[in-house]
Amino acid sequence: MFSEFASLVARAMGRPSAFMICCVVVVLWAVSGPLFHYSDTWQLIINTGTTIVTFLMVFLIQNSQNRDGAAIQAKLDELIRASAAQNAFIGIEHLTQEELDQIRDRCVSRAKIEEAADGAEERANDRARRAAAAAG
Repeated sequence: MFSEFASLVARAMGRPSAFMICCVVVVLWAVSGPLFHYSDTWQLIINTGTTIVTFLMVFLIQNSQNRDGAAIQAKLDELIRASAAQNAFIGIEHLTQEELDQIRDRCVSRAKIEEAADGAEERANDRARRAAAAAG
């Protein structure tokens, strides 16, 4: 039930109309300043209101991001499983930071090796093309 509520509120608060309503509230508050003689209570109203809204929105946004992150991980896991990629990468988001750093370092090392091999292959292909052109 909380997830549904969080989704509903996150969608509603992400709309331009919600932003405009907030802007109107701030303008009304600012315009009412002279009426209340810019008192401490007048200032406290906006401070308290924004603090409460911010506090509550943090939890709603975190819930929404957690669900989005889990969905993205599930999609990536399925792409890894269905492709020629290494299945060992499925679920690595649950590893410790040190384990992730080791995997990242291995991936960088492999990428550098593959890049060097690709460069060597390209140079060999260039030489072969030049030799074929010179012979032909």
